[in-house]
Amino acid sequence: MAKCIGNNTVQIVPYECPPLKNITCANGKTPVLVYDEYHCCQHYECDCECEGWGDPHYITFDGLYYSYQGQCSYYLMREIIPKHGLEIYIDNVHCDPTEDVSCPRSLTVNYGGQNIKLINFNLNGRPDLKAFRNEVSLRLPYWEQGVKVMSTGINIVLEIIRLRVVVKFGRTGFSVNLPYQYFGQNTQGHCGTCSNNQTDDCRLPGGKEVDCAVMADYWLLENDKEKPECIRTPAKVETIQQTPCDSNSICDLLKSSLFAECHQRIRPDNFYTGCIFDSCNVHNRSVECTSLEIYAAACAEIGICIHWRNHTELCASDCPSDKIYRPCGPADQPSCNDNPNDPILNFTTEGCFCPEGMKLFSRESQICVKSCGCLDPDGTPREFNETFEYKCQNCVCDESTKTVICKPKPCPTPAEQQCSGPGYVLVNQTDPSDPCCTLHVCQCESRACPEINMNCQVGFRSNIRVPEGKCCPENRCERKQVCVQNQTEYRPGSSVPGKKCENCICSAANISSGDLVKIECRPQKCDETCGEGFEYVKTNPDECCGTCVQTHCVISVNGTTMQLKVDETWSPPENKCESKTCVKSGESFTVIRSKIVCPFFQESNCKKDTIQTAANGCCKICVEKEKACRLEAVKTSINHNGCQAEVDMPYCEGSCNTFSKYSEAAGAMEHSCSCCKERRLNNRTIDLACENGGHVQFTYEHIEECGCGHTECTTPAGHLRRKRRFTLQ
Repeated sequence: MAKCIGNNTVQIVPYECPPLKNITCANGKTPVLVYDEYHCCQHYECDCECEGWGDPHYITFDGLYYSYQGQCSYYLMREIIPKHGLEIYIDNVHCDPTEDVSCPRSLTVNYGGQNIKLINFNLNGRPDLKAFRNEVSLRLPYWEQGVKVMSTGINIVLEIIRLRVVVKFGRTGFSVNLPYQYFGQNTQGHCGTCSNNQTDDCRLPGGKEVDCAVMADYWLLENDKEKPECIRTPAKVETIQQTPCDSNSICDLLKSSLFAECHQRIRPDNFYTGCIFDSCNVHNRSVECTSLEIYAAACAEIGICIHWRNHTELCASDCPSDKIYRPCGPADQPSCNDNPNDPILNFTTEGCFCPEGMKLFSRESQICVKSCGCLDPDGTPREFNETFEYKCQNCVCDESTKTVICKPKPCPTPAEQQCSGPGYVLVNQTDPSDPCCTLHVCQCESRACPEINMNCQVGFRSNIRVPEGKCCPENRCERKQVCVQNQTEYRPGSSVPGKKCENCICSAANISSGDLVKIECRPQKCDETCGEGFEYVKTNPDECCGTCVQTHCVISVNGTTMQLKVDETWSPPENKCESKTCVKSGESFTVIRSKIVCPFFQESNCKKDTIQTAANGCCKICVEKEKACRLEAVKTSINHNGCQAEVDMPYCEGSCNTFSKYSEAAGAMEHSCSCCKERRLNNRTIDLACENGGHVQFTYEHIEECGCGHTECTTPAGHLRRKRRFTLQ
């Protein structure tokens, strides 16, 4: 180093490096040697690795284990003081809609103006991993602006080459590796502080140290802070189980001899705790595999490769048929188009690799080849200078250009040929002996056939067919099984117009003879059956048959019919007051119903033995007594409050014994007066009909018997008594 000793003199003296001090990494990793800022002396540092797996479980940069089931987007890591412009966040979702646990769905890295999202579209089966840059899908491998992204089929690996940052994301979860040299004491988030001190890993954005499950709620992305499902809730206390809840659990493999070689370097306790939690809280047992996968990956990073998947059926690998599974392999698999100047991911991962002795033709194709050459258009590997035929082209894998060059395959000139017969045309046809070449052959083309005359006589149908040995169809008129009359077709059994007074049908008797079906005619048979009250009459000589003409009226009496002549009247024996009369009006016969209404009849007004039936057989008549006092009746309308009814109202009428004469004894005129009045009456109640459709009851005095009764003679002489008429209101 340079040292100023005075008099404008600089002395170069050796720089004495301090002695190396061994350190212990809190996360259990092996310390790494790094140079100081002068790139002169070395010292030990503990690089930081954060891991997440299962539902999910976290191990911070400094090795602190905790579990957190939030289902939103959170910062895994961001710089406290921005130096390198790096931040990483995770998006957690429900592993299963029926369970209250979450799984990492995607991981996003923001660096150098690039937003790269690594996402798994299938959380419950074979991983479907994709990478996106600024929302645009990437074709892997990707390398641009110092960022490289590769896929191993099981994981996607992202490396920031300048900063030696390695991020791995897959179906098992994720891991983030940061060098302490660039990020020591300058990280915060779910992954902690990268300070080689576990006590300060769980800090809030303001720096306050709290419980990790509480801390995790505070690192939401800004866009998720207002979502209802992301609102902070009291942290759930994780119940630490000592043994798996399922007897078939694979968690015990972590502490078995299978991983014994790694136990001394990396303790399996945290991974075992996470595995037990998953076995007790997640219905999908395959989630247990994530704890073993993450632990095996941590062992592989320190050079301990463990073939563990063949010890369990639950976590068996599922590589495609042309590749094999390896628990430890290069994330940057060798390929034919490797460029020695390209950076290589110096990172070990499990995945699907080419078999021994083979390499990838290209990282884009993911096709394994034994020797480098070309890929034909179907993706089949071809060796340099190999010739082959592809879609009627002669192709060669050109070594100089490392591409497939194809030229059309030559074919012999086809022989000339003449076509004869309508419809035959000369066409090119594939040569059966060489599908790439063609021959000239005569081929039947229906569009080249002449137009067919489709007309046939009535009773015949067109039969279009192609005669054997010919190309074009021909028309042959064949007889139809129909009758023909006046250029009209009739089906067998149907009626056919014939001569007057004949019934003709298309006969079906000789339907199989091959000739046209014959028409059979018979004289028309008239139906002379007429209904009751009608007679069959043939009135028009020009008509084949007569008609039924009505001659009587027909009535129904007690379920039987009776005929009445015109003007004939009939009454039922038990009721001579009703009658039915047959009347003819024009050609129509009508039954008129009549009913006799008898006048009021009072037997007490009749002389003895004079009551008899009138000539009409309905009403009673008699020889009446003298015009003495008697009971009479008159139709009377009763009105009351707008409601009314009509009744036969009885009244007393007639003469009584009244006289005036001189009395010799009295020496004066003697008067004796009597009047015709009621002797016996009672109250009767009737229903009156109202205008609104209702009814009301009304009571009046009804006279039962009349007679003469004595009364005083007070009426002055010469003053006539006047009969009054009453209307009840």
